[in-house]
Amino acid sequence: MDKIPVTVITGFLGAGKTTLVRHLLGHAKGKRIALIINEFGDLGVDKEVLAAVGHETCREEDMIELSNGCICCTVAEDFIPTMETLLDREERPDHIIIETSGLALPQPLIRAFNWPEIKSRVTVDGVVTVVDAAALSEGRFAADERAVARQRAADQMLDHATPLGELFKDQLVAADLVIVNKTDLVADDALGDVEARIRREMRPGTGLIRARNGHVDIAALLGMGLASEDNLGGRDSAHELEHGGEGHEHDDFDSFSLRLDHVMDRGELLAVIEETIRAHDVLRLKGWAALPGSDARLAIQAVGPRVNAWFDRAWKPGEARETALVVIGESPLNHAAITQSLRRASRAAA
Repeated sequence: MDKIPVTVITGFLGAGKTTLVRHLLGHAKGKRIALIINEFGDLGVDKEVLAAVGHETCREEDMIELSNGCICCTVAEDFIPTMETLLDREERPDHIIIETSGLALPQPLIRAFNWPEIKSRVTVDGVVTVVDAAALSEGRFAADERAVARQRAADQMLDHATPLGELFKDQLVAADLVIVNKTDLVADDALGDVEARIRREMRPGTGLIRARNGHVDIAALLGMGLASEDNLGGRDSAHELEHGGEGHEHDDFDSFSLRLDHVMDRGELLAVIEETIRAHDVLRLKGWAALPGSDARLAIQAVGPRVNAWFDRAWKPGEARETALVVIGESPLNHAAITQSLRRASRAAA
């Protein structure tokens, strides 16, 4: 099965990311686009504005808002489950566009495409960073830095207090293509100085193009085919360089699945899962359980020690009523110890 290409668009609030996305949706040339939007709160993107230009290219149900916080801080909780849901649809999109929050570190998001749950089904076509030429020419990183500060204060999930200058460099070094937007607001000599400054922060081989009002030929943005998740060299953020290469998320993952026989009690099962996760540093656990006397399966999703469970649907006729779990963590996981711990919830093992 061919992987679905994903374009990641990053840049500070007000740089023109949403304008660029609107332009892409209006010139998709028949491609069916799915859009994940991460701007949020009072300063967030109005999905209705984008829906007005999407039409058949990107229907309203293909526009997903992640409003729980900065996407790089909620990779496991929000982004991975959202991608799984999107990829499991019967009508798969031709291309996925992710518009990140202006506060997002791009590197953790790129690495997330190596998570076992989605790696075989999607690939990062390219990372695009949009910069505000007018703001940079005036010595600012964003048109309204106070608005960026309010956005930071509003995000209670934000777990990195990266200075704007450092975050700006991180967004540039992660980019495969930099779009210098709002060039019509800057004199030619000042624009040359802005681009020289940007080029000093870019990785070798990164493209740079000028734009007005986010108008860029779609052929330059979609179809880069770079598989950026497999080419992480040189994209290290300042945080990673300070910590000897330790990133915001883990680079290497291990996963395995198991089945439990005769699980009798919901509360006991969830307690065992939580204890196992804490004891063995499991990043994620998901799956479903068959409980006696229930005609519905119990869906289970755990991120770190937080375990959620709900009855998601009735068992289908002829479907095996079993408890099946997938465990994901930093490589290597101790498969035997984790399996033994989880089987404490199985009456057959008692």
